[in-house]
This record gives sequence, C-alpha cells and structure tokens, in this order.
Amino acid sequence: MSYRLKGNLLEVCTCKILCPCWVGEDPDGGTCDSSLAYHIDEGQIDGVDVAGLTWVNMVHIPGNVLQGNWRVVNFIDEHATEEQAQALTSLFHGKLGGPLADVSQLFGEIIDVRRAKIEFDVQDGKGRFAVGEVVSADLEPYRGPTGQVTTLRESIFSTIPGSPAYVGKAATYRQKSTELKQDIDLKGHNAISGPFLFEHGAARAA
Repeated sequence: MSYRLKGNLLEVCTCKILCPCWVGEDPDGGTCDSSLAYHIDEGQIDGVDVAGLTWVNMVHIPGNVLQGNWRVVNFIDEHATEEQAQALTSLFHGKLGGPLADVSQLFGEIIDVRRAKIEFDVQDGKGRFAVGEVVSADLEPYRGPTGQVTTLRESIFSTIPGSPAYVGKAATYRQKSTELKQDIDLKGHNAISGPFLFEHGAARAA
C-alpha cells in the first residue's frame, strides 16, 4: 500500500478567525461545521493515477476536534473513473495508512460518499471552490508587511500534516446538508489553505 500526492487544500468553517481547532481548543460556538477540499495536481495511489481530481470532506465536528466523532459526507470528483474513485475512498478513509489515516481516525460516522461536480481554483492562498449546489466558498489570505501570505506552522491539529497552512478568511461560505443539519450562509469567517505533499509506503522513494 503506497501513495504520493501533491496538491492544494482549501478549508472553510463556521469558526471565527483563526479556527481554534488548529491549536487544539474548542471551536467557536461549541461545534464546527466545515468543508475541506483536497485538489490533487499530481499523484498516484497504489499505481492508480489520480492527478487532476478533487476530494471533499463535508463535516460536523461536535466538540473539540481532537476528540473526533466527526460526522462526514464525502464528495468525489465526477470525472473520476471507478478505479480512481475506489483508490481515493480507500486513501481518505485511512485504509492505506500514513498522514491521511491520522486525519480519518477522527471520523465517527461516514454518512455517504457521492459523486459531484467540484470546482477548485486556488493559488497562493486565494481562490474558490464549490461542490454542486451544496457548498461554495471564496477565500482571501492574510498577508504580512512584506506582502507574503501569513502561514501557520507546527499546529497541534492539521488537515495537511507536515505542510504550512495559509491563514485567511472566506468572503462567502455557503453550505447546505440535511444529513448534517446545516444551512450555512456566512461572510468573513475562517478559511485555511495550503499546499500538501502526502507520501506513504514505497511511493515515498519515487
């Protein structure tokens, strides 16, 4: 079992800026509702090429992020073949080990895995993603005095383990899910993005 993926994450949630989950504190309001989009620029999973595809976790976190028990609906890029969809599902559900297994162990209930039209356009911490009519968000990063994007490193929790995260805010964040009891329409709340490189098994040496 091996994989090597390179790409970008965009994450939005109902917390204020910065989301307390990343530093291990309780979320604003006691719970955190979020969507995390992983866009893969290049990569393979057990020899299956998955470049150009996007995977989304839409979640409800009932309390402190480190306590787990997330309720999750997953979305797979509609362009994925059945082989690619199976490979992505095994990977993001933690069956192949490595850093993504560390994230997926926080899942308490995976409600469904669905195909959807997914839009993803993020560059240097700025951009947009959407999942059909279910999720849409626009991200603008914070920048330091030199114009560089503000980054978060060595946080106790990360959805891109081993990589720096760009701190930002969502100019808009819309999300609807009957299963997760979500009807979100926010402006100016937390958003985080960042490049990732996930490697595990023999793929690490590729």
